[in-house]
Amino acid sequence: MSNVLKCEHLRVVFGGLAAVSDFNIEVNENEIVGLIGPNGAGKTTVFNLLTGVYTPTSGVITLCEKDLAGMSTIARNHEGIARTFQNIRLFKDMSVIDNVMNSFNTRMSYSIAEAMFRLPRYWKEEKKAREKALELLHVFNMEDLANENAGNLPYGSQRRLEIIRALATNPKLLLLDEPAAGMNPAETENLMETIGKIRDQFHIAILLIEHDMSLVMGICENITVLNFGEVIAQGTPQEIQSNPVVIEAYLGKKRD
Repeated sequence: MSNVLKCEHLRVVFGGLAAVSDFNIEVNENEIVGLIGPNGAGKTTVFNLLTGVYTPTSGVITLCEKDLAGMSTIARNHEGIARTFQNIRLFKDMSVIDNVMNSFNTRMSYSIAEAMFRLPRYWKEEKKAREKALELLHVFNMEDLANENAGNLPYGSQRRLEIIRALATNPKLLLLDEPAAGMNPAETENLMETIGKIRDQFHIAILLIEHDMSLVMGICENITVLNFGEVIAQGTPQEIQSNPVVIEAYLGKKRD
């Protein structure tokens, strides 16, 4: 099984403080990996390094063996990294289908002039994008909501729509930043099914940050644990659950 993502000795320093230090991780094809740790552990900083929001002080990030050094966020998205955010970032006044179609924009082949004057290639590309958007919505049982305003959807459906928008960019690696945040147990269970469906149907590697341990332990094959910017454990859910260093990081050390 080949690597989709590989980080080696990743480090970033802000004002003399190492926010992430000697971070190493591998995510393989069709694998779901969890990145967990207490608040302030550096998890979102890692995502910002992977997507090009931050530039690492040192270390290497490769996607399908291609070095991402110097690539912008947009270039990394073109290479195959897609991301969702802890705070939902939909166009809430736009329809569901327009939200999905908007994610195709960077891959449209028509020119600005063709779009302005509504020339034949523009309509052909728009028709193709609409068909693809409907296909994605159908996979997640949301095609009946295509013309609804995104802002009118229930919270769990908004989360699913955000994931669908990320999938519309045709990623090799999907980064999910606390996808279960704010969800009730029923919505979380539905999300677990959605994540499994994405991996199985689209054959995409997934790296997720999550505080809901029932979701992490229930769906991830491997887990990396961060604390104060450093990896303190890596392994299967069973290994992580019984690791005393991880338990101490979350619960604190017992007094003698």
